[in-house]
Amino acid sequence: MGQHKNGLEEYFILKDGKRLRYGYTTGSCAAAAAKGAAWMLLHGEPLEETALMTPKGILLHLLIQEIRMEKDKVSCGIRKDGGDDPDVTDGILVCAEVSLREICIHGGPGVGRVTRKGLSVPPGEAAINPVPRRMIREELERTAKEAGYTKGFDVTIWIPRGAELAEKTFNPRLGIEGGIYVLGTSGIVIPMSE
Repeated sequence: MGQHKNGLEEYFILKDGKRLRYGYTTGSCAAAAAKGAAWMLLHGEPLEETALMTPKGILLHLLIQEIRMEKDKVSCGIRKDGGDDPDVTDGILVCAEVSLREICIHGGPGVGRVTRKGLSVPPGEAAINPVPRRMIREELERTAKEAGYTKGFDVTIWIPRGAELAEKTFNPRLGIEGGIYVLGTSGIVIPMSE
C-alpha cells in the first residue's frame, strides 16, 4: 500500500542541499477535524478523509482518525504532520467534537488557556488563534450549507497529551497554561531548521 497523498508532495524547500518537506499546522488539523465531525454528524455516516483549503492556497487531503459517532455528536481527530520542521507537536492528534447548536468554538483538554495580555487571543480564552478559528467557522458553514443545514455547531477542540507536550514549548513563558496553542496563519508549516 502506498503512502497517503495529503496534497503537500510537491511542496518543499532546499536547505544545505537537503530537501525539507512542508507540513500543516495544528490550526489546519483543528479545522479539518471540525469539518469532518460536522459532515459525519449531518450525514450520519463515517468519513475517511476530508479536504481543507489552507489560507496559503494549498488544498490538503487529511485522513480522519478515532471517529466516535453518537446520535447528537461526533468526534474525530487529524494527526499533525509538521513536515521536516522540528516541532514537539509533530504527530499529535488534534481532535474536535461537534454537536448541533450555534457555531461556538471551545478549547478542551490539552488546548491551553491564555493568561496574559499581548497575544491575539484575550486572557481567559482557549489558546486557539484567530486564523484557525476563522478556518473552523468557514469549514463548518460550508459543510452546513452543502448539507442544507441552517443552524450551527458547538465545537470543542482537544489534544490528547497536549498539557504534557506544552511543557516542552515556550507556551508557559508566553502566558499559555494547560496545553498547546493552536496556531497557524497560513495553515502550512514551512520547515525553518533541522
